[in-house]
Amino acid sequence: METESKNHPHLQSINQSKLRCEPLPQKKRRKCITLQERGIKNNAGRSLASSFKHVTEVRKADVFLRKKIRDGDLQANFLLGQLYFEEGCYETALEEFNNIKDCDFQALYQLGVMYYDGLGTKEDPALGVEYMNRIINTDDPKASHLKFAAYYNLGIASLEGFGMQQSDSEAERLWILAADDGNPKASVKAQTTLGMFYCRAETKNLQKAFFWHSEACGNGSLESQGALGLLYLNGQGIRKDIQSACECLKDASSRGNVYAQGHLAAYLYSRKLYNSAAELAYRVAQYDNILFIAKETDCLPSYIAKGIALGAFYYGRCLQLGLGTKPNQMEARKYFCKAINMDRDIASDLHFQVIMERI
Repeated sequence: METESKNHPHLQSINQSKLRCEPLPQKKRRKCITLQERGIKNNAGRSLASSFKHVTEVRKADVFLRKKIRDGDLQANFLLGQLYFEEGCYETALEEFNNIKDCDFQALYQLGVMYYDGLGTKEDPALGVEYMNRIINTDDPKASHLKFAAYYNLGIASLEGFGMQQSDSEAERLWILAADDGNPKASVKAQTTLGMFYCRAETKNLQKAFFWHSEACGNGSLESQGALGLLYLNGQGIRKDIQSACECLKDASSRGNVYAQGHLAAYLYSRKLYNSAAELAYRVAQYDNILFIAKETDCLPSYIAKGIALGAFYYGRCLQLGLGTKPNQMEARKYFCKAINMDRDIASDLHFQVIMERI
């Protein structure tokens, strides 16, 4: 969502991604709660007991599914592979999926992801692409629910040139097929990706970017909701609308979009609402587990880092000038350094704005 110039720091070209960005739909897994959140401190015994209980449950599931397989339950074959895939036991999952790939499209899809990403095996993007192509080219109705995701993944492969020839136009074509004109049952991730694609310098079309981010946002995309707020805020692809921008940024922020939180803090600062700006910027600047946040929110890690950089820089500026908080020059330098570590381009752009007395 970041273009080539610093005039639009909220738009960035699509980051290199792997096929696991659009995995096979899985049942919602139980959220992993930290020991501190559960009120358990320095109690290794309970942690060990919990881990043992989980391993026992997996073993019981394995025994149950293998019995179902012996009884002729064809779906149990896939579920066994999926069990180990979700547990991160990729070698075992790979073996189980390979056993049924010629009669189960879900297993074939998962193998495509695993070979492309190198999960449980050596990376083989060409084989991953081959398996995805088999899914989109079959007329078998059993593969219909996988086609949108496969189109999306092939678009990623085409853009990056891994496993197939690099082609922006082919990536665009594949993502449009995956997005299916905004169909909520299609690939919402493809809709969001098209919004980003049309913000790139090479393929820039902000009207299309706004359209696809709107479609994705309407279908639940947290990433696109934050992007819409910025498009409204800057009048890009749509008439400038501060009210709509604030609504999008606030809603996205409340749902956990760190990039939106960072920009919301910047907006509050620009409106001289320093107490609110400092409070929000401080909260954002405390984030550090980017991969965990990405997993929880389904937002790109690079944009989470940018959001943290924004929060850290603006909180540092509040500390430096004593706006919304007590002045503290040493703490200010600490947060400026964190902004640089999170995203040097964001920090450099904001430093330039300080020099120009815009912040």
